Amino acid sequence: MAGDGATIGWIGMGRMGHPMAERLLQAGHTLQIWNRTRAKALPLAAQRATIGEVPADLAAVDVLFTMVATGEDLEQVLFGAGGVASAGKVPRIVVDCSSIGVEQGHAIRARLAELGAAMIAAPVSGNAKCVRAGKLSAVCSGPEAAFREARPLIAAFAPRGVAYVGEGELARFCKIAHNVLLGVTIQNLAEITILAQKAGVPRHAFLAFINDSVMGSLFTRYKSNALVNLDWTTTFTPELLRKDLDLGLQAARAMEVPMPVAAATREALQAHFGTARHKPDPLAYLSQDFAALLETVALAAGITLESEDVPVPTGLEVTDR
Repeated sequence: MAGDGATIGWIGMGRMGHPMAERLLQAGHTLQIWNRTRAKALPLAAQRATIGEVPADLAAVDVLFTMVATGEDLEQVLFGAGGVASAGKVPRIVVDCSSIGVEQGHAIRARLAELGAAMIAAPVSGNAKCVRAGKLSAVCSGPEAAFREARPLIAAFAPRGVAYVGEGELARFCKIAHNVLLGVTIQNLAEITILAQKAGVPRHAFLAFINDSVMGSLFTRYKSNALVNLDWTTTFTPELLRKDLDLGLQAARAMEVPMPVAAATREALQAHFGTARHKPDPLAYLSQDFAALLETVALAAGITLESEDVPVPTGLEVTDR
């Protein structure tokens, strides 16, 4: 089994990749790692991680994890100059946790298969805080035998749940659907929070009620601090959310599935980009967390937001392994 003495590689030490790889190290595994910016990989060198000079240095591992920003980045680290495949061999299993398009995933999967590697698509649900708190989950697709081998390793950073949904790129469809729901949820949560505030209910009191009700969720709990105290520390940007809503609506058109609520959410999100144009630094504003949508809803309601400066539990306390 891949979890028993297998050699493991990890490419991508970004906002999500770093804590995910760290969870594998904390579980007792030894990793070979690579990141385009070497300095981001250095903190893991003290935790049984060996840093490669180029992605090709990881070609001999049994299981290679990738967590990069785009499909183009994934193609580059796998097949570009100095890429994994340039070494003349590839890992037996490649587990890609990146959020990329379905067609890109198909093409990369086919190229890896020609080289003898099985690919598992394993996008995740949650942010870096979820990773550290042990609250991350993953959805996977690809050859079932390869999934069964890789599952114990995936569970090390996604202990909340590892779902297998079938062959090919089905996990990517699940991730797109997940992020459409994310967009609809944050938009409506912002709207009802502003509605309650305009009626005179403090945001912290309203969200405490929601979180303790049947409508509360891990998501509403860990976003409540942002909405109460206007903490826009980035976990996921409006631009990435817009991209995923567009992907979901594109898939819906192709498969003739009506999604009027998602379409309305996409247009509501666009208003946030209009709000950004009135900020001193629009690009910096749009690089903040998508929870800042609350400001756009508030402005449309004639409200100027202020932090309530109330401690709000997130439900993301770090748990022991």
